[in-house]
Amino acid sequence: METFDKHLYRIILALTVATLTLGTVVYHIVEKWSWLNSYFFSVTTLTTVGYGNLVPTTPFAKIFTTFYIFVGVGILTTFISSTMKRRGSKMIERKDKRTEKKLDSDY
Repeated sequence: METFDKHLYRIILALTVATLTLGTVVYHIVEKWSWLNSYFFSVTTLTTVGYGNLVPTTPFAKIFTTFYIFVGVGILTTFISSTMKRRGSKMIERKDKRTEKKLDSDY
């Protein structure tokens, strides 16, 4: 994996953590939910699961949620996609090394 890819992945990871943290803090303060419920709502909202057991009730939280979804879903999707791509490349690298090792031992 190239250095640029690692650097970009770390940025995407940091953005994901920051986005989930922002949502958790906002819902905890504005909706006065527990930290766990605020985090749970942030995750279920950004993964588009949306169980519906928690619903923003204040006008600010409703407006924040719309922007949070637009920005957060993109960030989370990019993070998941990058993670899968990264894991796939590592698996291919390991397979290539095993194949090289096997070929070397055959001769």
